[in-house]
Amino acid sequence: MNNVARQWEMSPEHVVDARPATTVGALHLPLRQAVLDALRSAIIDGTYLPGERLVEEEIAARFDVSRNPTREALHALSVEGFVEIEPRRGARVATMNARWAGELFEVRAPLEGLVARLAAQRRTPADLVHLRDVLGAGTAAAAEGRLDELPALNTEFHMSLAAAAGNELLAGTLARLSDIIRWVYAARISMRSTRSWDEHAAIVAAVADRDAERAERRGAEHISAAAAAYED
Repeated sequence: MNNVARQWEMSPEHVVDARPATTVGALHLPLRQAVLDALRSAIIDGTYLPGERLVEEEIAARFDVSRNPTREALHALSVEGFVEIEPRRGARVATMNARWAGELFEVRAPLEGLVARLAAQRRTPADLVHLRDVLGAGTAAAAEGRLDELPALNTEFHMSLAAAAGNELLAGTLARLSDIIRWVYAARISMRSTRSWDEHAAIVAAVADRDAERAERRGAEHISAAAAAYED
């Protein structure tokens, strides 16, 4: 059985509800989600490069699925910003130009500053333990050159910080940006690996000290440094 089909068959929706589906959509949604997740990951990890054409037939063959879930996944990724679809020309991987990245950093800097401030004010001892665990894992991976592990660890760090902030709306907003942020991070990972985790350490130190102003400043500075590296 192919990987995508296995993901579908083992999905919670399929296992929990063993009754026959009443609609095609009820069966189709888990498969479409599996294709969506697999294709998004392939774009983030560089299997598909910015500007590369995405041909439905080839993608469907790669994941051993029909064209319908492939087409739906491509449209969903276009909404997320990973794919551009042009009339009569089809789909291609989006290109991360300077303006697009700049807008992302403009939105993210104040949000991450606010997250760090709230985390300093609201974090629990358990939150701090988890942040330090992720920080340790990321710092070690950067020092040992395990760059392939860093995008996921970076995402985990920032989502853990958001959880410590105790604001579900803020955490949800950052979660919706997390995959795009991971993609941008991966594009400059060799330039920012160790420095980025040093900045994370400074944020955690401020959160541990419950110094809200310093945490907010460190959070915003971290994103500003990432933006500067991206522009270089």
